[in-house]
Amino acid sequence: MKDQLKSHVEEIQDKLWGISDHLYHHPELGDQEFASMERLVEFLEGHEFVVEKGIVDRATAFKAVYDSGKSGPTIAYLSEYDALPGVGHGCGHNMIGTMSAGAGVALSKVVNEIGGRVVVLGTPAEETNGAKVPMAEQGIFDDIDAAMILHPSDESYESGDSLAMDAIQFDYRGKPSHAAASPEKGINALDAVIQLFNGINAIREHVSSDVRIHGIITEGGVAANVVPEKAVAQFYVRAKDRAYLNEVVEKVKKIAEGAALMTGATLEISNYELSYDNMITNKTLSDLFNENLLSTGVEEVKKAKGSYGSIDMGNVSQVVPAIHPYIGLDSPGLVAHTQEFADITITDNSHAILARGALALAKTGFDLITNKEIFEKMQSEFKLRTNN
Repeated sequence: MKDQLKSHVEEIQDKLWGISDHLYHHPELGDQEFASMERLVEFLEGHEFVVEKGIVDRATAFKAVYDSGKSGPTIAYLSEYDALPGVGHGCGHNMIGTMSAGAGVALSKVVNEIGGRVVVLGTPAEETNGAKVPMAEQGIFDDIDAAMILHPSDESYESGDSLAMDAIQFDYRGKPSHAAASPEKGINALDAVIQLFNGINAIREHVSSDVRIHGIITEGGVAANVVPEKAVAQFYVRAKDRAYLNEVVEKVKKIAEGAALMTGATLEISNYELSYDNMITNKTLSDLFNENLLSTGVEEVKKAKGSYGSIDMGNVSQVVPAIHPYIGLDSPGLVAHTQEFADITITDNSHAILARGALALAKTGFDLITNKEIFEKMQSEFKLRTNN
């Protein structure tokens, strides 16, 4: 029966290619992906998925369910479809969203016989304010047994790690004054931001090598002859795991408070984007997917590449066994977040790769439903690594 999945993907592949190409030609930014969401939802509803839109208070998020009515695991495929400003789908989310929907539909064609449920989750705004974070917090994965997403890349790689990340904003308020005539009457908020940068630079030697701290000044005054009343800096702070990141963030916040004390400015600290947790790849699930990906004609799956980025799939991996592997576009050295990357996603070769990716995801879901031993091994590994 597993062989039937290939036929089911072939039956829908023209539709999948059309959806992916439409998303490419009509890119929408995070939390604005209304037309993209509707394309995917229409496809899923056409294959008897029951869809709920606007989940976790995100207008372009959705949950699509196909329930066999028989007992068995629930398999979730996560669909991204937000684009980037300027370069559209330079991260290939048009392919990601479509591969997940295609995998869900293909697997749904056999679950009436093998049991279980298939879920496709529409997860907006991965590039900015990822909806997977509130999904993980609000229990969307409580009735899901495994979660998968497949990302296009230059070459195929195993699911690996990602850094936990906090996006922190520092608002300093001072007191304006004439910078030449009466500087002694002013409190320079920009000086506080500069001291913040200096302090952060001073701790770089004293944190582990996986830590990344990088920021910008978004406000720094309005005129050179006016003591800046307000100055704002935004930072991303990242580390290999959430526990250590929390320690680093506390150090950064103390530096920020010190900068306020040094200058006399007041300080407000906030998060300007949602926090991402580190990715915990479930190796049992990852090995199973790699085997299925190779069976589709992909010649090689390379070891996970070292990543210093952050993804909201990390939050998912904390609450359910999860993977985030990469499927190659046969373009070694291809750089993501570029127009070149976006353009290659709609070639005939990438269409074929999209179909392979959907098939590999569907096959993996099939194995989890029908192979009790590997399902239990996946679950045991998850409990061991997360203490859940």
